[in-house]
Amino acid sequence: MPMYLTRFSYTPETWARLVKNPEDRRAAAKEYVESVGGKLHGFWYAFGDHDGYNLWEAPDNVSMAATAIALGAGGALNSIHTTVLLTVEETLAALEKASKIAYRPPGK
Repeated sequence: MPMYLTRFSYTPETWARLVKNPEDRRAAAKEYVESVGGKLHGFWYAFGDHDGYNLWEAPDNVSMAATAIALGAGGALNSIHTTVLLTVEETLAALEKASKIAYRPPGK
């Protein structure tokens, strides 16, 4: 199954609710992705540009997009960004295909 990395940030209101009522959100994240046939591999909080990161797999892009859309529509997040991760083998296959594309830079 494809792997995905999601970076997210909570709204100030969400942080306020979590301060008042601390909650381990891993269980919720696991439930969301499992509902589309996926698996949560990790959940981390961080300092910096994003408040947290998830590593998960899903059967396909549509399933992961549905999960991300549902999370974003829930109103607790300020931002959510999901990246499709490629295996080394997939990248090697892409490099092989790329070598057969006759690219011409603009204006040349």
